Amino acid sequence: MELSINERISGLDWSAIAPELHECGFVIVKGVLTPEECGRLIKEYDADEYRKTISMERYRFGSGEYKYFKYPLPEIITNLRESVYARIAPVANSWMEELSINTRFPPTHAEMKKISHQARQTKPTILILKYQQGGFNTLHQDLYGEVYFPMQIVFMLDQTGKDYEGGEFVITEQIPRAQSKVNVLKPDLGDMIILTTNFRPVKGSRGFYRVNMKHGVSPLHSGNRHSLGIIFHDALT
Repeated sequence: MELSINERISGLDWSAIAPELHECGFVIVKGVLTPEECGRLIKEYDADEYRKTISMERYRFGSGEYKYFKYPLPEIITNLRESVYARIAPVANSWMEELSINTRFPPTHAEMKKISHQARQTKPTILILKYQQGGFNTLHQDLYGEVYFPMQIVFMLDQTGKDYEGGEFVITEQIPRAQSKVNVLKPDLGDMIILTTNFRPVKGSRGFYRVNMKHGVSPLHSGNRHSLGIIFHDALT
């Protein structure tokens, strides 16, 4: 019998995931979504379930397209958003403490959503991205207003090496007084990437300091690549 989303998230080895996320600012969690769930999300890409469609070329974000969901969100996405948030909020709070930032995040996503909406950030930021041959996404941070949660998640909906070639997930770290560090990830079908939205703490000789991070997608050599992005704060527009 297939486990529910909440059961799958609860059953993950968070004792290993959380420390890696804390240390690196990102982590790949294998096989969270089933191939059938990924296929359904791709199939629904052309349905009227979205509040806004963005052409990346128009805004010089890259080459490709993405669509923002509207409320109410599909059940699978709501369950993922709520269950993962509860697991990573403690890591987010430890980052705030290490960096001496006064912000603290509530234990449930319902409370986080309420804080976002009180700041007039009421538009959902969940999106599906679609790339074709030559498509890419420039390095960026997904900040939609003054209120933001410092982590987000991405799910791969296609199989690398089968459905597409290239299109690696890229994360850069802006190391102080040095060149940027590049992390190149190759997640597979159904894998979840948890990553920082903005920065992570790094311990130095005088305590912790902020390392700014950005993410993007390298150019596709062939095929089609879809991904689901789940951001825990909402947007002004």
